[in-house]
Amino acid sequence: MRFKSGACGLIGLSLVGITAGCVPQDQYDQVVMANRSLKEQLVSVEEERDSARSNLETVRQQLSSAIEDRNRYETERNRLDRELQRLAGDYDSLMGRLDDLELGPLPEDVEFALDELAEQYPDLITFDPERGMLRFASDFTFDLGSVDLTDEARQSLRRLAEVLQGGDAAELEVHVIGHTDDVPVSRPETLERHPNNVYLSAHRAISVRDVLTGEGVRPNRVMVAGFGEHRPIVPNQPGGTEENRRVEIYLVPMTDSPAPVESAPRRDQSGTQAGQSQRQADPEPRRQDDIPQK
Repeated sequence: MRFKSGACGLIGLSLVGITAGCVPQDQYDQVVMANRSLKEQLVSVEEERDSARSNLETVRQQLSSAIEDRNRYETERNRLDRELQRLAGDYDSLMGRLDDLELGPLPEDVEFALDELAEQYPDLITFDPERGMLRFASDFTFDLGSVDLTDEARQSLRRLAEVLQGGDAAELEVHVIGHTDDVPVSRPETLERHPNNVYLSAHRAISVRDVLTGEGVRPNRVMVAGFGEHRPIVPNQPGGTEENRRVEIYLVPMTDSPAPVESAPRRDQSGTQAGQSQRQADPEPRRQDDIPQK
């Protein structure tokens, strides 16, 4: 058997389990290879250790960043919670103010009276209790292109005036708003008094107001407006749209209660108050619809 020179004695001193003396070449080679493999494994383990340390440092940095983000988000959440509480308080305050304004459905007695009125004039009046609104169909309320009320419309408005002066209705404002379709004013006799649909709708609202105030409704309760063709409730059709030709009367809580202002009496050339002798001869005030129209 062959032995490697210089392997004798040294191997026996450095390896456990191998007695002093020379060892076979193949055993020596195996030990050298094992030693080399261990060194390679050691290097690999050290690299893995260094990599793990690097990864650990990265994780620590990520954790630190996550903690900072969490703290920032927590601060923002607390701020949003405070803002939400503030908004909730504002909302409750606004709801309380709305309750104080007593907005909502009309008083029961008023709703009943208006519903009864609409039933008496089904072709003329539509009542919407949720909005506190009466809708008068213009085709049944006025002559074509005119602000002159039909007899049936005057009769219904007189009945409405009675409702407005009794019970809880006496404390409501009356908003009278005129509307038309998009057919332009074209008749010369109409154009002379109503240059366009806005004028026509506003003047029709004034005609309704005049009947109500002439029947005793306080003028400081009644507001008029005219939107012309600009607020249709259905799409306008060629040739005219009946649904959009209407006068709407809204009953709402009074926004103010100023003392009514009476006009100063006119004086004639003799210095006496105009109308004084007339009042003496005719103590009953004339109704608005009895005054000749211009």
